[in-house]
Amino acid sequence: MNDDERRAANRALLERVVSLIGTGRHAELAGLYADDYVLELPYSDPPKRLEGRREIAEYLGPKLGTFVFTLALTEVHDCVDPDLLVAEYTSDGHVSTTGKPYRNTYIALWRFRDGKVCGVKEFSNPQVAAEALDPD
Repeated sequence: MNDDERRAANRALLERVVSLIGTGRHAELAGLYADDYVLELPYSDPPKRLEGRREIAEYLGPKLGTFVFTLALTEVHDCVDPDLLVAEYTSDGHVSTTGKPYRNTYIALWRFRDGKVCGVKEFSNPQVAAEALDPD
């Protein structure tokens, strides 16, 4: 597979992952990630670096019950490295405990290996999440 074909395959995988988030199809979604997947959230409070599907699932599980949302890609930027994409996307949903809307914007570096997502470094506005979680 040449670089252009790898980029196209990785872009298709990114689109599939984003379309599955928020659908409840957790097993299907988990199968798209490498076992040693790394998730970095530098703007979370405190910043996080999570390694492996199990650690990531333990961290995200409770959050996905609180933040109920879907994602929509707005831009995908190719990189020189065919296994790296820069993605911009938005969330649309609500916080289950407050009923407040949750709409955030994200930019992330998505890394791929052997047809799976192996890393995501995601930046979002933590203030949007804090306001949605605030019961007042």
